[in-house]
Amino acid sequence: MRRLLVLVLLLPAAALPGCTGEDPRTGAVEATAAGLAAALTEREIGDVPGAGAGQEQLEAIVAGAADIPAEVTAGAIDIDGDTATTTLSWQWRTPGTPWRYETTASLEWAGEAWTVRWAPSVVEPSLAEGEALLATTQPARRGDILGAGDVPLVTYRPVVRIGIDKTTVPAEAAAESARTLARAVDIAPAAYAGRVRAAGPDAFVEAIVLREAQASRIVPAVLEQIPGAVALAAELPLAPTRTFAAAILGRVGPVTAEIIEESAETILTDEEVGLSGLQRRYDDRLGGTTGVVITAQGPGRAAGDAAGADEASAARETVGRALFTSAPVDGKPLRTTLDEDLQRSAEGLLEDVDSASAVVALRPATGDILVAASGPGSEGRNTATFGRYPPGSTMKVVTALALIRAGVAPTDTVPCTATTVVDGKTFRNYTGYPADRMGDITLASAVANSCNTALISQHGRITGEGLAQAAAALGLGVDHDMGFPAYFGQVPQASTQTGAAAALIGQGTVQASPMVMAAVAASVAEGRAVIPRLLPDHPVQAAATDPPASASSSDPAASASASDQAAESTAPDEPLTAAEAGALRDMMRAVVTEGTGTILRDVPGPPVGAKTGTAEFGTASPPQTHAWMIAFQGDLAVAVFVERGDSGSETAGPIVKGMLAAAR
Repeated sequence: MRRLLVLVLLLPAAALPGCTGEDPRTGAVEATAAGLAAALTEREIGDVPGAGAGQEQLEAIVAGAADIPAEVTAGAIDIDGDTATTTLSWQWRTPGTPWRYETTASLEWAGEAWTVRWAPSVVEPSLAEGEALLATTQPARRGDILGAGDVPLVTYRPVVRIGIDKTTVPAEAAAESARTLARAVDIAPAAYAGRVRAAGPDAFVEAIVLREAQASRIVPAVLEQIPGAVALAAELPLAPTRTFAAAILGRVGPVTAEIIEESAETILTDEEVGLSGLQRRYDDRLGGTTGVVITAQGPGRAAGDAAGADEASAARETVGRALFTSAPVDGKPLRTTLDEDLQRSAEGLLEDVDSASAVVALRPATGDILVAASGPGSEGRNTATFGRYPPGSTMKVVTALALIRAGVAPTDTVPCTATTVVDGKTFRNYTGYPADRMGDITLASAVANSCNTALISQHGRITGEGLAQAAAALGLGVDHDMGFPAYFGQVPQASTQTGAAAALIGQGTVQASPMVMAAVAASVAEGRAVIPRLLPDHPVQAAATDPPASASSSDPAASASASDQAAESTAPDEPLTAAEAGALRDMMRAVVTEGTGTILRDVPGPPVGAKTGTAEFGTASPPQTHAWMIAFQGDLAVAVFVERGDSGSETAGPIVKGMLAAAR
């Protein structure tokens, strides 16, 4: 031990712990530089020694680029006695290409700590006293949403921006003009007047944007009477009408705080983005990339002077030195299969339906969705492809297939009685079931006339797995990632005999969307499981996750899709055979010729097959009913759903007939 001690004592002082000979200021300058970088990132330098006096100047410098975050990191440090310099690396999150550069900050040793010599060049190396940054965005042109045949559905259409131009009205009169204009265009007067008062003296404050045709009816009469009121011609990406496939396509508008947060603050607050539907899910594709020009503005013009100015006056602002430019990149189009004329027809057929409703039309050969219309009673919800409802007697097409596979031929007889009891639960036929169709009737007749008791009487022949496999063979109950909100329904194993019996007539825990019931009709017509598609460029994949539990959301686009890594979809375990499809087509044809769908009997053209459905819901007595009808004719399959209706034939039937007529 003594010898070791001697050896240690003989070591140079630099090797002893705590006696390295290193200048104690070195560690301190690194900490100060790192603190300065962090403070600049937060734009709060008040607590940085020596830099605090520059807080007000920093705020003025970055005010015109306040929406663009910047990350600052400290780099190399050079020490020369009591002075030091540190390199600061700046990276602004500008859209598209980040703005990167380096600045230098000088520091001085003040006896006990390092202090920063503040200067505007700490923010940007070329900035002089009194200069400030100004970021001017250059919007990208949004990509179109296309329909069948690549017809533009959502594209730039002329609009009129109506508002108050504060340069043309005395300041004391601007608020009163705003209130008058607000009442004329039916927006909240107090709120709009407040926005006009708060805006700068050169601002144009938008009140409302109207389609050109709407504006032509009110603009002349309104603007001539209101001092300062003006109308500016513009273009916006719009569908053919305000309601056209709105729940599917979605809408575009000013970015929300939630979307900015989700984007990790890469979206600017003055951008217009997709807010719902396809517009939101495919915003990266459709929206392109906003351009930005960052200039150094001289002391004669404050950095925020352009706020609230109209586009024309903003374009005239040319003062300043350009520091960074990132050109806008226009968005790309998104292809869909929607047929504009048929979609318009469907929406016209639903316009007087008070409750939630939908029309879906498919092309069986391809699965292309030609129509996905949700009526005004849906109040913005996507009832057409994402609604979840018991399908009622339209499920009997599935049940018939399950019975055929269990050995019951369409010509075999089944007992159609007034009532039947399963495990203590009494099941009845619909009110008004024809007495002459009672007794021992064929399975085909039971389906054609929608006899509940006849099919329920066979519940012992069908297992839960057998019913689910029959459903899958017709496209029901197997989830897929379609690239848009799509609910494929469920046919779960029933836990009781009563539940199993109810499932045979589309009640209990069985659920479906209008889209998937259109697919059932299409599958019968085509002789294979037809998977609907709306986006022809999106590969159909097996869903990796279950669909959301509720269809009440007006925009389930973000949550309804499955994982991008989902496996490719496969055929059902027991695909539909040609013989089975032929038998089902005959039974659905009999619905039209002699059963509950005779409203379609005189439809011209190829033979029509159909199935009506009524599903009870709620706790009222008697219970309320959903009305359904599915049908096929040629290369068209249709499903109609009305949340509150009398019956499939009376409520949904005329709408189906109208769609078949429109398709001709």
